[in-house]
Amino acid sequence: MTKKTFRVTGMQCPNCAMQIEGLEDELEGVASIRASYSKAQVVIEFDESKIHLDRIFDSVKRKGYSLEEMP
Repeated sequence: MTKKTFRVTGMQCPNCAMQIEGLEDELEGVASIRASYSKAQVVIEFDESKIHLDRIFDSVKRKGYSLEEMP
């Protein structure tokens, strides 16, 4: 499993964080998504052999948000 933290743009309220977290159930290979509206970030744990970051980024973008990988 890989765990990465991303900066999120486009979140307007705590409900936005919940929408991003809902992707955990939709994307095979994603073990967990923890989004924080107050920190404007998300921590995603995923299996790189089952899902590529591009697919995760695209799914988040379809929800109306964008991710930027943090160092």
